[in-house]
Amino acid sequence: MSPVVEQPAKVRIITDAPHHGRLTVTLRYDSADPLTVRVAFPAEVSRDDTEVVWSFARRLLESGLRTPSEDGDVRVWPCGRAQTMLEFHSPEGVALTQFDTSLLRRFLRLTYQTVPVGEDRYPLRAKRGLDRLLHQS
Repeated sequence: MSPVVEQPAKVRIITDAPHHGRLTVTLRYDSADPLTVRVAFPAEVSRDDTEVVWSFARRLLESGLRTPSEDGDVRVWPCGRAQTMLEFHSPEGVALTQFDTSLLRRFLRLTYQTVPVGEDRYPLRAKRGLDRLLHQS
């Protein structure tokens, strides 16, 4: 089983739907998919009462902590020293979330401890198999 990092996070959410205020989301990182991070929103904020999961590049989250960054339907930017904004666009609307930057940095640090930069281009299982093969000779 691949190592997984999960971090609950209290966020402020602002949407074009009637849901406003604070809620708990879950930040997820699975080393089996090392280039990607996920933000899982609880079912209570979705239109069909199921968890909503947004996936995007780990490098987008990292760069968005320093400077406004975007990739497709996801935008990330610093908001002062202590907050970071994540904005998600879908056909149903836009969700704007405000995270504590320190929590996002801690989450990223855990993901890099799990799969360091440079090793995220290759699935861990393939890398371990290649390492075993090369060390047998």
